Amino acid sequence: MTSTPLSPSPSTPAVVAGLLLAAGGGRRLGGRPKALLEHRGSLLADHAVRTLRDGGCGPVHVVLGAAADEVRARAELSGCSVTVNPEWTEGMGSSLRAGLDAVAASGADAALVLLVDQPGIGARAVARVRAAYRSRTSLAAASYEGERGHPVLFGADLWADIAAGAVGDQGARAYLRAHRDAITLVECSDVAQAYDIDTTEDLSHLE
Repeated sequence: MTSTPLSPSPSTPAVVAGLLLAAGGGRRLGGRPKALLEHRGSLLADHAVRTLRDGGCGPVHVVLGAAADEVRARAELSGCSVTVNPEWTEGMGSSLRAGLDAVAASGADAALVLLVDQPGIGARAVARVRAAYRSRTSLAAASYEGERGHPVLFGADLWADIAAGAVGDQGARAYLRAHRDAITLVECSDVAQAYDIDTTEDLSHLE
């Protein structure tokens, strides 16, 4: 893996879309959809959409699954392109495929992928990873003390191969492992915390 300086790259007209994966049903949370959990007075879905926008991503695409109708009714998703993944129970891979299909239709140059259950990742981390965009073959990810995490940026020329390997709960992990040496790592441990809200114990992170 390579590292990139923390200073932002020169401005570019490239379109870097935000892609929020928010389809999870919260199986280990007793069936509480993660998008509907509350943090600092708003739903996790709202928090993540703001994070992508404040980090410089646009347009913002959101993939819903569990309780999609309720999320649409309660979350502030105006201005977002919303895709409902009917196969969300198959795992994150199906949601990533659905999201990349939607972003491809928008003509974006890259997609920056954020997970709805990581509210400790804010706009500053998104902006840093977004700044790593160089071309439609760019591949970048936030790192936390040297360990790869989210968000992840995928240039448009990579989407077909990423989608082909996105099965089950793997998401893009298989692709990222196979292309480890091509990833630009962007250190974000000083501005973000990469915890997940997966279990009832993790709910202690929510405020």
